[in-house]
Amino acid sequence: MPDDQLQLRRRSFGSAAREYDAHRPSYPDTAIDWALAPLGSPGGRVLDLAAGTGKLTASLVRRPGAEVVAVEPDEQMLAVLRERLPEVRALAGSAESIPLPDASVDAVLVGQAFHWFDPARAGDELARVLRPGGVLAGLWNYEDDSEAWVAGLVQVTSLDRRVPGVSQGGRRPRAMLEHESFDEGGRQEFTHSRRLTAESLVATLGTHSWALISSPEEREEVFARVRGYLAGRPELGEEFDMPLRTVTVRMLRR
Repeated sequence: MPDDQLQLRRRSFGSAAREYDAHRPSYPDTAIDWALAPLGSPGGRVLDLAAGTGKLTASLVRRPGAEVVAVEPDEQMLAVLRERLPEVRALAGSAESIPLPDASVDAVLVGQAFHWFDPARAGDELARVLRPGGVLAGLWNYEDDSEAWVAGLVQVTSLDRRVPGVSQGGRRPRAMLEHESFDEGGRQEFTHSRRLTAESLVATLGTHSWALISSPEEREEVFARVRGYLAGRPELGEEFDMPLRTVTVRMLRR
């Protein structure tokens, strides 16, 4: 993907901040538990980096004893996060410039955003703010296309929906970065689901970067295909469960 398009996609989410908050899925507690397991306790100071509107932050603040800080570069996304989670310390900043002291957090979690980072600059910053023995984890939600009807749906949304920089094909991230301060800590997938309708699915797709940078005509062409595909699957009903997989990749601070 050309760098100019990558940057355009990375900066596109603020224009749909409220829609993003309303329609993007959250993350299963099982994935978060696994990500933080090396810490040995549910508490600690956890940074939600590139926190967006707080989809992951909301799950973190429910953990007993956790002290959560959120960092997000987009002002519109950050405004929604502060509105919905006023108890959270929410700061303007980026993966390449984290506004926290050295060795000040036990864990950094990144939901649906690590692929937008500059790996070299972000790696240095992550190594700086994480204490030795701390955890870095990225989480990505995907439609579970091991289900035949979901695989057909993915084919129908044929615009470039790949997540750049995470793996061949963009749908199965493995290692997040190569940095002398980090060791690989494993990778797991966790299943969950969302109850959707055709229109709520279209609304969710409308918050993806490919849709946000497409022309209205391009978006509507894809959305019409989605509606037509679902109308041709009467077994799903007006409401259906969308199966999801949360891919979680973990690294450990040396």
